[in-house]
Amino acid sequence: MDLHCNSVLLYLALKPNEKQVEINEVNRLVSAMSCCCGLLTRSKHPVPLKGISVDVQVRGFVADVSATLKYKNEEENPLEAVFVFPMDNESAVYSFEALVDGKRIVAEIQEKKEAHQTYEDALAQGQEAFLLEEDESSGDIFSCSVGNLPPGQEAGVTLAFVRELPVEADGAVRFVLPAVLNPRYTPQAAGEQSVTAGIPRAPKETLPYTLQLSASLQSPYGVSRVQSNCSLTPLQYTKDDKTTGQVSLGPGHKFDRDVELLIYYEEANKPSVGLEAGLPSAKAGSLMSETALMLSFYPRFPEAEEQSRCGEFIFLVDRSGSMECRMDSGDWDSASPMRIDSAKETLLLLLKSLPLGCYFNIFGFGSDFDSFFPESVEYTQQTMDSALEKVKGMAADLGGTEILEPLKHIFSQAGKAGHPRQLFVFTDGEVGNTREVISEVSRNADNHRCFAFGIGEGASTALIKGISQAAGGTAEFITGKERMQPKALRSLKAALQPAVKSVSLQWTLPPGMKLAMVSRLPGAIFKGQRSIVYTLLKGKADETAEGEVSLEYTFKDETFKNQMRFPLQPEKTSRATIHRLAAKTLVAGLDRSNDRDSEEVKKRILETSLQSGVISPLTAFVAVNKDLNQPIQGPLTRRDIPLPAFGFPMPMALGGAGMMRGGVPVAMSCCMQMDSDLSDSLQYLSSVDSYSGACLSDESAVTEVASSKTPESQLLKLVSLQNADGSWTLSASLASILGSSEAELKAKIPDPSMDPAVWATVLAVIWLHAAGAEQREEWELLEAKAVEWVKGRAGAALGDLVGAANVLLEASVDAGVFGL
Repeated sequence: MDLHCNSVLLYLALKPNEKQVEINEVNRLVSAMSCCCGLLTRSKHPVPLKGISVDVQVRGFVADVSATLKYKNEEENPLEAVFVFPMDNESAVYSFEALVDGKRIVAEIQEKKEAHQTYEDALAQGQEAFLLEEDESSGDIFSCSVGNLPPGQEAGVTLAFVRELPVEADGAVRFVLPAVLNPRYTPQAAGEQSVTAGIPRAPKETLPYTLQLSASLQSPYGVSRVQSNCSLTPLQYTKDDKTTGQVSLGPGHKFDRDVELLIYYEEANKPSVGLEAGLPSAKAGSLMSETALMLSFYPRFPEAEEQSRCGEFIFLVDRSGSMECRMDSGDWDSASPMRIDSAKETLLLLLKSLPLGCYFNIFGFGSDFDSFFPESVEYTQQTMDSALEKVKGMAADLGGTEILEPLKHIFSQAGKAGHPRQLFVFTDGEVGNTREVISEVSRNADNHRCFAFGIGEGASTALIKGISQAAGGTAEFITGKERMQPKALRSLKAALQPAVKSVSLQWTLPPGMKLAMVSRLPGAIFKGQRSIVYTLLKGKADETAEGEVSLEYTFKDETFKNQMRFPLQPEKTSRATIHRLAAKTLVAGLDRSNDRDSEEVKKRILETSLQSGVISPLTAFVAVNKDLNQPIQGPLTRRDIPLPAFGFPMPMALGGAGMMRGGVPVAMSCCMQMDSDLSDSLQYLSSVDSYSGACLSDESAVTEVASSKTPESQLLKLVSLQNADGSWTLSASLASILGSSEAELKAKIPDPSMDPAVWATVLAVIWLHAAGAEQREEWELLEAKAVEWVKGRAGAALGDLVGAANVLLEASVDAGVFGL
């Protein structure tokens, strides 16, 4: 096996007791391996992918994307170039074509086995061929193969897809073009290795291809601004009313990280109905031949005055080795916290925010899993303290990302009567058996709701969205410098709200028209969450005819109706955007169903995919250039296109125990997931391109990273002191946070006979509003507990306490915070 210096370091890390090798001997071995600099494939050949250009058209909450991959063969033999890349799992890929020597070759969508045979036959006959397919293990991994590219020839392949865009809590419509595809850990029991294991990785500063991206934006309510994690040209409006505009990435952008656009509209949450005429060329009676309707609704209902005290809250936290990466793309020099540290901070806030009387448990998982308690326990001061002590000791030390077994264990345990189970999953989503995991959650969907959080760039959208949709919860992604805590607390707040029941849609249509639902209604509705439903309309209506739809649901024994009228004249378009999104939704729903492996379901998926032209797990696009003057001669060489290697630092010398974290060198701990099987890890490393820089360098960098944890914030210190019932104890620790002494706080109590804990709790709440206002979403649930506790004990003295606390803390917090 062609191992380089990293393999030696990994070997020593995994087998520290079996290979006691002197450091000088390690250095000799590493130097002899001649670590390379720069980006080359293992055979020192240039990478054939030269650039990617992307055109994005955003209309409201839908993006239509065209991406072109530009190739050139600079070698002496014909090439097969294979590019494995990530894509949001809700993307509906509907077109694939190649441009070779000015000739456009449009691909056909075929059953996957047939497409593979077409591709292989073409290569065997010396013809150029192109293949695009979705990975069988996960709907967010695609591969593009360009076969028999002759020496010196250039070729471009273009794929087009549409997808819905989510709305963030601040109203931003979010578009992400993913670049990061982390290695997916496949359990040994699964028998197959993930396709991501063999992808070459390149240091991002040496990535050989660039990205060009331009985005056209359109909203009938006006585009107010655009933000991005990358450098953008200024927003240019193309209409005076600011309903259309365009932006582009700065020139020379390396596609070394996810590209995120946050688009702000004037009215992002207004409900809407879109109608699209069927395609005249479509088969009669098929999905593509009928009028398609997309209903986007944003239900509004009053917020519950009191949070539910019921519930069994289970927190399932990823503790695989990759959780030792930083939140900000795992960058070596980033100041952002480690993923595991952010998860621990989030657990602290969640535990403090739970209501007395509920039940809870915390699981950690990696190659194995464990739990804080044998079964869920009642939330009390004692159990909370015990859990918090265990949270402090949590580390990313459980190997690979195996989530299926802990889920099976959780589902096997009986729930608590009268306490609906709410499952919170925190993971970087690097699993290779995604479909199996989603199926397991779906089988148990009647017994719980699932709130899933994807941590860091490269988290599997298929996994995170799949398990949340299967169990009626929400999906959140935390990337870049975003904080995990506010998103987790928003989801907990939703979980504590009384359930929305009896969700239904009532349609009023003219005589002669009927409706067929394509997508299911959401199983749960949350305040501030937009939902989209697809239907087909059959029959014709007059030009002036209108329809009406009413969303009805019950909330706290009160029935709510959101009504909307809409014209029944569909838009005629060749792009068939709504139809393709509807087809993707139908295919995804079938693929998530419990009987997805049945012949009947497979037949429906295949028919829908072939008729709509939208790719599915059972189909692929294939194109063959049959007009060559003569077959391509010579041996065919395969070249795998590298992806950016996030968190792959320069290898470093072994410098003793101080370099180790959990048995793994710090320099390696955020590179990959540390499987217990050495040969698998070495095989993976052998496929990784050499890193730039010397193999043995700068031991001080290790020390810097090992000690780079950000200090605990004053807010977290205050929160950590709160009791389970919501109160604070008057103590020296609390006084220190408030900038005072314990003696001074006691001396300032307006009524000496008052319980000091009441005074301490009022002070803590005032401090939260005065000093922590920017992070309110993170503490408003635990504040609600505190206020309720105070109001039950302060009585008529509460007003005086609030006034005295404001004076002491030099604040001006309104007494209305305490309901006064």
